[in-house]
Amino acid sequence: MQLTTPMTMLRPAVTQLLKTGESYYSLVIAVAKRAREITNEAYENKIVMDTKAVKTAVEQFATGEYKMLESPELRK
Repeated sequence: MQLTTPMTMLRPAVTQLLKTGESYYSLVIAVAKRAREITNEAYENKIVMDTKAVKTAVEQFATGEYKMLESPELRK
């Protein structure tokens, strides 16, 4: 018998966050950069985080609190 840990997916789905023509790669980079900012801010302010920084970053992009600015050159 093999025990497995159920994987939880972050919601919303990537396709819900991207507008037509936007790059998955750009979204991943934007979320990673924001997650790093969240982690650094928590560390500097000595805050213990209850949720993962990536989850918080994804939620911030989903609600429109943060937006991804993608260079038009990437869409070529």
